[in-house]
Amino acid sequence: MNTTTLRRSLTAASITAAIALLAGFGPTNPALAEDSDNDEVRVKIGFQIAPVPLNLAGKNRDLVGLGSYLVNGVAGCWDCHSAGPQTTFAPGGNPYFKGNPPKVINQAAYLGGGRNFGSLLPGTPEIVSTNLTPDRTGRPAGALTFAQFEHVLRTGEDRDHLHPNCSAAVTSNCFPALQPFNGDLLQIMPWPVYQSMGERDLRAIYEYLSAVPCIEGPPSGVLHNNCT
Repeated sequence: MNTTTLRRSLTAASITAAIALLAGFGPTNPALAEDSDNDEVRVKIGFQIAPVPLNLAGKNRDLVGLGSYLVNGVAGCWDCHSAGPQTTFAPGGNPYFKGNPPKVINQAAYLGGGRNFGSLLPGTPEIVSTNLTPDRTGRPAGALTFAQFEHVLRTGEDRDHLHPNCSAAVTSNCFPALQPFNGDLLQIMPWPVYQSMGERDLRAIYEYLSAVPCIEGPPSGVLHNNCT
């Protein structure tokens, strides 16, 4: 092989290698395509498993579907944010019962909160799950804006301040100074897990919670909610 032929062969090989290298970072990358397909699949599954009728007016449909997938298929928010095991499932739809019947969520209690987890230690405040459904403003979890909702999930801040640290001003139903619990933070809510989620996932959860039916609550507290 002469010098000219060898140079041409090396040049062709270099171009081929460069094209192959660039192809791995281009839009034809199977991994990127798979991620896109998975997102579409999650949205589709989200709508299939949503246990309540959804209000999609003025909402991003893809975010609602993805949010349903995360809330119902990953996080299982309905478990803690119902009044308790007795109300989570509709009659005949408790999958934990004998015969393992198909799961049927109780729509009347879905994400309405009220589950009492009791006290972390004797003499400390009881922890009760909040109502996550939207109120008459259309905003969920106590009429939170998305910025407020994201802040809670990132930091764990307890906006209701129902179990504060004891102080000169607060002497009852509070966490004593010698206890390790920080009364400014949600103690049962797994926000240390959710704080690592991407903004799109958190937006999807918020959008979905904005689309579920409102459940009324009492005048105050974590269950407070006015639907009309």
